[in-house]
Amino acid sequence: MEIINTIKDDAQDKMKKTIIKLGEEFSALRTGRANSALLDIIKVDVYGSKMPINQLANILIPEARVLEIVPWSLENLEHIEKAINQSPLELNPSNDGKLIRIVLPALTEDSRKKLVKHAKVAAENFKIAVRNERRDANTDLKHAGKNKEITEDFVRNGEEEVQKITNKYIKQIDEMLSQKEAEIMEV
Repeated sequence: MEIINTIKDDAQDKMKKTIIKLGEEFSALRTGRANSALLDIIKVDVYGSKMPINQLANILIPEARVLEIVPWSLENLEHIEKAINQSPLELNPSNDGKLIRIVLPALTEDSRKKLVKHAKVAAENFKIAVRNERRDANTDLKHAGKNKEITEDFVRNGEEEVQKITNKYIKQIDEMLSQKEAEIMEV
């Protein structure tokens, strides 16, 4: 039935977007190694708007715990440094007049546990979002059944298919969380 496929495809698209957002959130979580995605949440106030650092500079990783930011225009150097200092990441950038170097301090056991806890909370929130998409799809299926657009059997079959899709994305979230936990706890 076309209506079932439309509802199912819509739910799957929304669940995919949820997974992408979780990936973005996880990439911004600090691990023991330098990662340019760590700076993605920082917006720099230049040219009358707020722009991400990666649109103003090259971000290099010369060593495992070092980030170097080489701006394309030296007039943005101080703006980038100011944005990093004001960010919630608590990074300590050093400006040598040509580039900004950030040495990431080693994570303590305590800070690793806090990051893992944050990752688990984020994963649970995204699981809830996936389940909400399932609920919305099931509501749409039941509504179509009440309007006699599809039979009760088709409603039940549609709900089963939506549940299979939901299970697939919940499993993917669990796998992403396990991988992120391993990254964070790696010494």
